[in-house]
Amino acid sequence: MTFIATMLMLLCGANVGASAKVKCVPKIYAFGFSASFNDSTVYFTEIHEIDSAWINEKNKFLVSRDNYSYQLKDYFAHKGLPYRTCLISYALTRKDIEKKYEKMRSKYVESGNFSIKDLSVTDFRFTAIKPDSYEIENSNK
Repeated sequence: MTFIATMLMLLCGANVGASAKVKCVPKIYAFGFSASFNDSTVYFTEIHEIDSAWINEKNKFLVSRDNYSYQLKDYFAHKGLPYRTCLISYALTRKDIEKKYEKMRSKYVESGNFSIKDLSVTDFRFTAIKPDSYEIENSNK
């Protein structure tokens, strides 16, 4: 356990020469969502814990969030569904992400016009991304 804590501190502490406005947090909570204009099926991933995520301290934006969305988009492309729109929703606490998850999911359930499919963590899992210096620099703008 001490080894894991030490490794997390080292990973987060290696601040890649970033400005003080971007920091590594021990974990965030996130889920993915995917939809397409070509069909009425929407996908929700389970809520994931992502270790060592980088956020902008000022606005709490997830640095490199587009690359997290691309992880889900790539998953669908490999499954033969290349034209899906994918997004990631995240929060710093489990309570906040559960609230976002339920609110978004309920909109699709209540409309009755969509087929909702769930992706378990065995189907798809987000992996932490360490942003490069360009992403860190541009996250402050």
